Amino acid sequence: MRLRSQELGTRNLVGERVSQKRKEIGMKQKDLLTQLQIRGIELNPSGLSKLEGQVRSVNDYEIIALAEVLDVSVAWLLGLEK
Repeated sequence: MRLRSQELGTRNLVGERVSQKRKEIGMKQKDLLTQLQIRGIELNPSGLSKLEGQVRSVNDYEIIALAEVLDVSVAWLLGLEK
């Protein structure tokens, strides 16, 4: 597993949780990207890496799709639920 070479950014609240949950369920980034594409979210590997690293902003419709794919609530992604 590669370690992140940059510190986490401050552009979104969900990135760290997306990464955490994705790894917890054993999903690779490419698999997450495929599931997002099925839901109409066009995101490239660099964009997902930046999202998870919190250096890219996330749109509301992307948060909803991420919650669906990862089977978590939007509130959990936003850090409002434990």
